[in-house]
Amino acid sequence: MEKEQIAKKLSALGLRVTPQRIAILEAVTTLDNHPTAEQIIEYIKKNYPSISVGTVYKVLDSFVMNGLLKKVKTDGGIMRFDPLLKKHHHLYCKETDRIEDFEDEELDELIKTYLKKKGIKNFKIKDFKIEITGTFK
Repeated sequence: MEKEQIAKKLSALGLRVTPQRIAILEAVTTLDNHPTAEQIIEYIKKNYPSISVGTVYKVLDSFVMNGLLKKVKTDGGIMRFDPLLKKHHHLYCKETDRIEDFEDEELDELIKTYLKKKGIKNFKIKDFKIEITGTFK
């Protein structure tokens, strides 16, 4: 994602456009692998050494709070960041710790229909996400 696009996204959410915010969102989209905070910090240290670790954590939290990123937790309990906001699921490889996005509208409809028909007693469903665990070949 280009810096101008990032600036427009930040502005659209009413967030101040700062070099730090642009750099951190650039890192998340450039790494393109559901990066951890540590991977984002490593990228920032190489490319923007004046940005502090504390700033990275604060900005990531604000991006999640403002709906610019989603947090994804792996089986191992590792928190990752996902810039893809549209409906999707994840394929997760335990061996490599790799996460890939998986979109399937037909699957989404099947699950929605099933849950609408079946329901879960005393529980209102707002959303669902599937993590499919396996091994990439």
